[in-house]
This record gives sequence, structure tokens and C-alpha cells, in this order.
Amino acid sequence: MKKLLYRTTITALMIFTFGFVLPEKNQMPVQGATVKDWNDKSFWYYPWGRSGVHRGIDIFAKEGTPVVASTGGFVFYSGKISMGGNVVLMLGPKWRFHYFAHLQSSDNRRVGFVDAGQQIGSVGTSGNAVGKSPHLHYSIKSLYPRFWLYKPKLMYASQKMYYVDPNKFLKG
Repeated sequence: MKKLLYRTTITALMIFTFGFVLPEKNQMPVQGATVKDWNDKSFWYYPWGRSGVHRGIDIFAKEGTPVVASTGGFVFYSGKISMGGNVVLMLGPKWRFHYFAHLQSSDNRRVGFVDAGQQIGSVGTSGNAVGKSPHLHYSIKSLYPRFWLYKPKLMYASQKMYYVDPNKFLKG
């Protein structure tokens, strides 16, 4: 039993470590978009509708513009949810979830690996973006808390430890 526990622990540590050493490509998720196509002050903007705070950025483009994977990863979910509409949720390097919402359509109807730059959908107005300008809501969430980001006076401070600023990801 001790040997099995030891092997399981070592395997789990290897898998966990592997997630941090995978190369992370930083690719613009909306084909042809530039930093001028979103407001870099919109990340963690408060107040923001029913969600309270805006946990990502909205990249504006013509409806139907291809949306591509911003890094390589594993698509966990591709489908519909109420606020996000047509969405894709992908786990990428550094144990980060990349969330693509308000898609007109999603090209991944199943779970599986995608490469950076592979088309996963197209810009739209689904979910709570109906009646608004076509855009991609893009956010990145860490699976582990980054305690050094905790600022008690910040609105939703405990949640911000989990969210990565997409501006920095895309510009860096």
C-alpha cells in the first residue's frame, strides 16, 4: 500500500510539474485583431452587469471573424451556457483555463487537444451579448490561487487571485 501511495504521489507531482514546463504560446485569439480592438482597462472593471466585475476583455471584430486558440491546450467544453452563449473552455500550459465566449459558432464539438492558432469558433453576439456589438469575451483563470495578488481593498479580491490579466498575456 505504501508503494502504491508513493508511486501515485510521484506521478501526480510529475503531471503537475509538466503543466508548468509546457511552452505557452501567446496568440491573439481573434484573427486580424490588434490591441486597439479592446479596452485594456476593462479587465477587472467594476461594476459590470450581473457578474459584478468584468473578469476578462472584450475583443471587438466583425461577426464571423475566426477565433483561434490563444495557446495550445485541451478543450474541456464546447457548447452553450446562459451568459456566455456559445463558449469554448480550454486548459492550457501553467494550469490556466482559457475561456472564449459570445461565439457565433464553435468549431470544436468535442473535447480534445488543439494547437495555438487552430480555429475554435467565430466572433458573435451569443449569450448576454445579444443586441451588442460582435465581440469575443476572453478570460484566463488559474487553477491555483496566486496569493501575491491579494489586495483586501479590491472589489472581489479573493477571486482576483485566480484570474490572469488577458492584456498582459496577449501583449507579453
